[in-house]
Amino acid sequence: MPDSSIPAILLLADGTIARGKAFGAIGTTTGEICFNTGMTGYQEVFTDPSYFGQVLIMNAAHIGNYGVKEADVESDSVKINGLIGRNLEDQYSRRMAKGSLNDYLKENKVVAIEGVDTRALVEHIRTKGAMNCIISSETTDISTLEKQLAKVPNMDGLELASKVSTKDAYTLGDENGAIRIAVMDYGIKRNIVNCLVERGAYVKVFPAKTPLATVKAFNPDGYFISNGPGDPAPMNYAVDTLKEILQEDKPLFGICLGHQLLARAFAIPTFKMHHGHRGLNHPVKNLVTGRSEITTQNHGFGVDPEAMKKADALEITHINLNDQSIEGIRVKGKPAFSVQYHPEATPGPHDSHYLFDQFIELIKTKKN
Repeated sequence: MPDSSIPAILLLADGTIARGKAFGAIGTTTGEICFNTGMTGYQEVFTDPSYFGQVLIMNAAHIGNYGVKEADVESDSVKINGLIGRNLEDQYSRRMAKGSLNDYLKENKVVAIEGVDTRALVEHIRTKGAMNCIISSETTDISTLEKQLAKVPNMDGLELASKVSTKDAYTLGDENGAIRIAVMDYGIKRNIVNCLVERGAYVKVFPAKTPLATVKAFNPDGYFISNGPGDPAPMNYAVDTLKEILQEDKPLFGICLGHQLLARAFAIPTFKMHHGHRGLNHPVKNLVTGRSEITTQNHGFGVDPEAMKKADALEITHINLNDQSIEGIRVKGKPAFSVQYHPEATPGPHDSHYLFDQFIELIKTKKN
């Protein structure tokens, strides 16, 4: 906990107010409020592009106590709009850390508030649902903050993937590798690409709105559809590309937003969840093997379960054991599948790494 006497205030769209102390950058920030239940891995969470546009509550009582280091990132910068914590720690104990969380947030211009009863706040969000909020360490005038908050767009209907996607295509892995995978970047995490490269793939990552003709020039053996922020409903450009990819009948794997886009490619709608799934301990059942796995999740939208019941071309492969929501699908008669959760973890358990092996085997089988 920093020695800060600067007051900060959190205002929710429903009028709820929480007061605390400033942490990180001094300023005002807005976004949709959400919460993550993970105990560790805060730096990986903060740099996950899927959090773009959101103000994050970290539910663990102490965040920042092992500092930050350059290797623990999932993108080139912090992606959250703001941070809320009970005890955000300026002091850290990890010798290999390169600095404090406080300095890290200041460098990335992230406004945060600490000293908040996060347990009560999370319970409120679980009851009332996700909503917009504003944090300020510049003013505590409620009427001023209310006016600013009223201008913030809702996440429902917001296209954000193209805002966090790479601007230029890039490659990773051995150029002479036996497998070439084209990645459509809608906000991809670094460890997803690492999981593909570690399995011998030569990967090329393309900007979100790249025409398929350009992607095909890479001569890929398979396609990966990435995670990312925002609502999949307005992403018709991505759905159209995905439909073209499916016509090639090459192996395809989607994660999170990629999972939702695969469903949309078969006219299955998505919906805004009450408060989403975000954390490192979500139980999922694999309906194909009968086994369960503990998963990392970060999503506020889901695939419509009622529409899936009428989907002749798709099969449900995974379900969430907490709320029975759809966690995985595959296309009947095609080497294409997706999951709603994050098998690459970082942070989180490695129970679901087998999905990357499954994707690579699909590619090898198809090539042979």
